Amino acid sequence: MKLFVREHLLLIGLQAVQAVFIPLLFWLDGYRGTGVIFYAIFLSIVFLTSYLVYRYLSRRNFYKRLEHPPETLEESLEPSGSTPISEALDSLLRSQYRLHQEKLHRAKTRQEEHLLFIDRWVHQMKTPLSVIELTAQTLDEPQSSSIREETERMKHGLNMVLHMARLRTVAEDFRVKPVLLSKLVQEVNEENKRFYIRNEVFPRVLKERPGITVASDEKWLYFILSQFVHNAVKYSAGQAKNLVISIYERSGEAVLEVKDFGIGIPAADRKRVFQKFFTGEIGRKYRESTGMGLYLAKEAADRLEHRLELESETGKGTTIRIIFSKTQNLTQM
Repeated sequence: MKLFVREHLLLIGLQAVQAVFIPLLFWLDGYRGTGVIFYAIFLSIVFLTSYLVYRYLSRRNFYKRLEHPPETLEESLEPSGSTPISEALDSLLRSQYRLHQEKLHRAKTRQEEHLLFIDRWVHQMKTPLSVIELTAQTLDEPQSSSIREETERMKHGLNMVLHMARLRTVAEDFRVKPVLLSKLVQEVNEENKRFYIRNEVFPRVLKERPGITVASDEKWLYFILSQFVHNAVKYSAGQAKNLVISIYERSGEAVLEVKDFGIGIPAADRKRVFQKFFTGEIGRKYRESTGMGLYLAKEAADRLEHRLELESETGKGTTIRIIFSKTQNLTQM
């Protein structure tokens, strides 16, 4: 209604001016029939009111649609009336919707092609890296260890690129199923065995309930835990010899915890560590930090509806937890 009134304010003002000046013109010309003058003013008001009422009723849906924009694209396709202006609006919205769908389809196609390219490229790069690792085993120390260390860094970086690309289509990539946490921790530790040895930081696994199984995506959960382990080792090297991976239950919720005793995170950086590309004070000292590991882990955890908790104290270490909701905690053996 407000939009309708605002649109017709000029017409109402013009009619008011006519209702004053036309009788005034006759009055100045010597006509003194006040009754006829007031009757003419009354008729003009009646005609204007009738016109405005008809116009509002015939375009009510049109004005309501303009005052309350649709919340979804599908709602914009609903008809707004049978008047010429309403039909023109409906035609415009339908054409815009078609253009939007076409652009969306093209963008989705390009995204799928890009994801396929990244996926294939990462796997193609892993093959020569494996060959380099095998070749390095035939070399003497310390050249062998140095080469394998660099290839592991490259593998870690390639996996980061792959998961970053997959995060765009994470809804289609998820495969939620029962995951045994103790088995997952064992696989992560086995994969990072050389990483532990090279940095002289070794994991200690505490299992309050070894059989805790949760509903999650094993591949993404493996990636999240690997990121936490890599950070724990990287920021503990030279500071501590151990990190602790714990599996336990708290208030009916399963918890997977990684605790290190390294340099910790400054208080000013703790609230921002999950932001994209944020490296903070510690990251500036460690040039390898990209600020993407914890961001990807947080994004994946949010999509899986897992909560993350982080506690840290400078000089004493960092504890980060993955909290699985009660509905995701399947068994406690």
